[in-house]
Amino acid sequence: MVVGYELTGSALGDVRFGISPLNELVLSLRSWRDPGRYPLHLPWIRRTRPLHEQLDTEVLQALVSPRRWVPDFLTPQPDSPLTRFEDELPRLQRVPASTVRHDLRAAYQGDAGIPAVLRGRQAVQRVVRALEDYWRLCFAPDWPRMRAVLEADVTYRGRQIAQHGLSGMFADLSDRVRMKGDKVEVSSPSGSGWVRRADQGLTLVPTLWTSAACVPVSPAEPPTIIYLARGSATVWESAPPPAPEALAGVLGSHRAALLQRLAAPASSTELAVGLGVTPTAVNQHLRALRAAGLLVAVRHGRSVLYRRSELAEQLLATARP
Repeated sequence: MVVGYELTGSALGDVRFGISPLNELVLSLRSWRDPGRYPLHLPWIRRTRPLHEQLDTEVLQALVSPRRWVPDFLTPQPDSPLTRFEDELPRLQRVPASTVRHDLRAAYQGDAGIPAVLRGRQAVQRVVRALEDYWRLCFAPDWPRMRAVLEADVTYRGRQIAQHGLSGMFADLSDRVRMKGDKVEVSSPSGSGWVRRADQGLTLVPTLWTSAACVPVSPAEPPTIIYLARGSATVWESAPPPAPEALAGVLGSHRAALLQRLAAPASSTELAVGLGVTPTAVNQHLRALRAAGLLVAVRHGRSVLYRRSELAEQLLATARP
């Protein structure tokens, strides 16, 4: 099946990006049902699984349907790339009861499939408490690392739009997404196909917890495409790649490792997360490398991206065995 969003008029220029901590938290529950689908996250899954005994697992496990769908009200469209979990959770408590019932029926394919623990007027309050505990114990300690990967993806996609236009960016987003004229199409292996006008624009949401692009269950939801963030495979890496010995002998191992990692432009925050060091330490090395003419810094929105200079490329090529 194919889901489509028509971007007409001003909506064609109103494609935006958002990051949702609540989306990430809820979508990560899919790994509870089938961890084998998320091999890149096995280090995190193993580390946090012992904490599940302190959580309301009955509710949390019920939030993912047998088809690994989650109700739309639990994955709201984020307002911006700066959305905070502390702001999203109160909104969840204000979702109308009629919307909750509609989204549960859609996700579980009718009233009969809705788990008993999600029925009743107090169910949403119990869901909120369970998610809050899950966030505090399992997610919050690692959220800066996760957010760094998501923000780096948003920066990269924005640069793609500037260089190659919307169609070029969508072509690289996922093999399930393509832009045909003024319509953005998403192939879906299940569910029903539909097309709707995105009069208020389209929001693209990177995530670490999907294997392909997906859209809300209901076409009535705000136009949103959730897709796998670029660089997801690096989220749990902490050791830097090995640097050529000759280059490390001249620059030092840390600065040589930074040059190795900058095969693609990255921000200091992304580099700090990937190398497992503080942003302050990374910035000191970046300043030194830039002063030596080995890095070029380019501002993109609120972020500064660093890339290797031509001199750095020549040094790396010479240092390789």
